[in-house]
Amino acid sequence: MTDSLILELYWARSERAIEESQRSYGPYCYRIASAILNDPRDSEESVNDTWLGAWNAIPPARPLNLKAFFGALTRRISIRRLRERTAAKRGGGEALAAIDELAECIPARWSMEQEIEEKELVRAFDAFLAAQPQTERDLFVARYWYGLPVAQLAGKFGLRQNTVLTKLRRTRIRLREQLKKEELL
Repeated sequence: MTDSLILELYWARSERAIEESQRSYGPYCYRIASAILNDPRDSEESVNDTWLGAWNAIPPARPLNLKAFFGALTRRISIRRLRERTAAKRGGGEALAAIDELAECIPARWSMEQEIEEKELVRAFDAFLAAQPQTERDLFVARYWYGLPVAQLAGKFGLRQNTVLTKLRRTRIRLREQLKKEELL
């Protein structure tokens, strides 16, 4: 089913919208949740919460890209669940470390509900990443979208862990400078 038809089901308040969302984007959202949570049950719950969140957000929101919308919603829900889960034990996890590293590049006022600011921020991130060398772009996405550990990235890219950390830090610095230049930070 196409994204526009799924959106129409949400706007018509048809419960079939959730079924079609799960069918089309369930595995994608599960991979995102699983990379952050590393727990099948929690990942499943996050995906289910994604559909509830979409149901509550559409309408009034009309996302232009459902995959990105569902992915961002799943990430936000999974991160919240991870924070709740690790609050008691405090040792954090790899995904929380990655989120904390990237925090300096996200404006404090940014939220999913602020549609205009979100579009500008997404556009700026896309333009920034498109201008980066392939390795830096791939490292950045693997670390900050999928939450992969630095050790895993080092093995995957054939780099030393210190090299990965340095490349990520330099990319974050360039991103922050670009966002400041565009007055998004």
